Amino acid sequence: MPSSDAASRLTLDELKSRLDDIFYLDIVGGRSYERLLDALVLLPRPKQDFALHWGKVAARTDVEIGYLVIQLAPEALRTMAQPQAERWVIAALDEYDGKGARAAVASLRDIGAGARAGTALRLDGIEARLAHFVQGLSGRPLQIAAGAGGDGAWTDTATLHLPAQIAAADAVGRYKALAALLWAQTRYGTFGAGLEETLAAVGEPARASAWLALLEALRLSARLARDLPGLGAALADLLAELPPQLDAARATLARPAASVADSLAWLPRLMDCAPPAAAPFGPLRAQLAMQARAERIAQDKLVLRRAIAGLVAALGKAGSGETAIDIAMAADAGELRIDGEVVALPPDGRAAAQSLIHDLGEIPPECMTPAGPGAWTPTAHDGAGPTAATTTAADAVYDEWDYRRRAYRRRWCHLYWRDLPPGDAAYVAEVRRRYALPIRQIRRRFEALRSEDRILKRQPDGGEIDLDALVAAIADRRGGEDADERLFVRRSRDQRSLAAAFLVDMSGSTKGWVNDAEREALVMLCEALEMLGDRYAIWGFSGWTRTRCELYRIKDFADRYDEAVQRRIAAIEAKDYTRLGPPLRHLTQLLLREPAKHRLLVTLSDGRPDDFGDEYRGQYGVEDTRQALIEARRAGVRSYCVTIDRHGADYLKHMVGPAGYTVLADVAKLPLKIADIYRKLTS
Repeated sequence: MPSSDAASRLTLDELKSRLDDIFYLDIVGGRSYERLLDALVLLPRPKQDFALHWGKVAARTDVEIGYLVIQLAPEALRTMAQPQAERWVIAALDEYDGKGARAAVASLRDIGAGARAGTALRLDGIEARLAHFVQGLSGRPLQIAAGAGGDGAWTDTATLHLPAQIAAADAVGRYKALAALLWAQTRYGTFGAGLEETLAAVGEPARASAWLALLEALRLSARLARDLPGLGAALADLLAELPPQLDAARATLARPAASVADSLAWLPRLMDCAPPAAAPFGPLRAQLAMQARAERIAQDKLVLRRAIAGLVAALGKAGSGETAIDIAMAADAGELRIDGEVVALPPDGRAAAQSLIHDLGEIPPECMTPAGPGAWTPTAHDGAGPTAATTTAADAVYDEWDYRRRAYRRRWCHLYWRDLPPGDAAYVAEVRRRYALPIRQIRRRFEALRSEDRILKRQPDGGEIDLDALVAAIADRRGGEDADERLFVRRSRDQRSLAAAFLVDMSGSTKGWVNDAEREALVMLCEALEMLGDRYAIWGFSGWTRTRCELYRIKDFADRYDEAVQRRIAAIEAKDYTRLGPPLRHLTQLLLREPAKHRLLVTLSDGRPDDFGDEYRGQYGVEDTRQALIEARRAGVRSYCVTIDRHGADYLKHMVGPAGYTVLADVAKLPLKIADIYRKLTS
């Protein structure tokens, strides 16, 4: 009697039918199915299903790679567990994306390396979490990159280079400890002035840099253990791997007052010994770090001075040799006192100030001068980076989620930032006239929202009695217990702390009345938001394949709702396609830079994600968009989608969640509906 396992296996005919579905032809690259059938026919059914599923996933990237996955799957499943085998396939597809078919084939054929890697945590699986962790430490975004094998962990102060994978019981903790120690090199003075000359004077700069990295690991781990006790165990594991030659220096470098000078003082005692080949930290790249640090400091100084100049101009102050302007920085580097008047720095100025404090420990005095040699006038486009019109380099590159692989395609989408040309100067005035009554109604609703009070109960004083607290106090006293004396209610008007970004679909399908409704909705929304005082930005998006995703600046957070913004709203027009993942990821990053307690991302679209000539318009695009929204939610950004796609309910519930979208059957309702939705989301 055949076993149940044998009975459930796919037969030769069934296997051939499944292979036909994958490859469409009997021959793949000159090969027949015979070898694949021989490999699959005696496998248990779960392993047959695994090989066929992942062969189909790989074949969508490259037919030859799919063929090889099925051919090698039996051997891989004998060597490793199924989750490890999945990572073996994904690693090969990542190699294909980054280096081509030859690298993918080599990765697949090295099954032993795949089995060893399967037990390890890969950096690309935790990269996003690490980036948020490090930004929380530093207050500024730092890049995360995989270092070459054997290099150890190192930083140039702008990028943290970490092992591509870690095999450890607490691999997540180890990654965090390594990232924190690299960040601490910049924060706590490893790359001080004269470091290169000091290392050169010791002799053998390469050896000196390797030993200094390990000495600094001792000093900085002690500092971090005091400041971030949650990393204590992971830091202790790292220190246990340091060579015994450092034992004598531990007590000295663990002192609270220890500095890089103490590490340098110990350096000559170690120069007779070769540093360990497998140290967790690579040599300090002093030259790279000092150069990156100097460039960043110069840029931060420029940004801060321009921010101060803009505030001085906005206050109507005149800087001249005869009249000095008194400018001082507040303690938290977020506010200035200009001639005694307290003003908040714009977000880019605040970030630059915090970055300078991070690098230098203080704001340089020259930054408190609003203008340098010669006159300078801030403009909306100052400091703008390169665009595709002048260079082929993208302004940003983002990963994309491939749901079939259950993994990201790394650095897959190239995003370019565009400025819209000015549109009709009379457009906004015409919309105001046409919708005068609805705009007044929306403003009144928003004015009421701005004026809402919060009731604080159980207060020591206030204008009303808290009856619940009074009843509880009487009961406590009668029971012989001490009664709470906080018996009042106080009304408090909260300062709203919210930043909102609106992402507007500018794909070709919006041409005509949809595009008109989007522009009208934005005008009505801006008119109301100016009353409310929330910080908000508006960006349009379109594009053509993953190599040309485009974001159009309509209004940035720092822009005023002036004639320039109004003319950009008038210029919104239908363009190309709807690859939604990259714009969502970029606006999430913009929102995270805003100094607000609450962050909201609202998308206005007329249909499902779509793009030219590839599978993005199907389930792939829905899943990538869903993953981008999940990333935003994990980062603390709330998202909402407004669509006029009558079939939107078919996919939106899965893509954005049951409470995260509205479907409008009538596009004419969009202008009023979007303002009403915003009011409900932020009340």
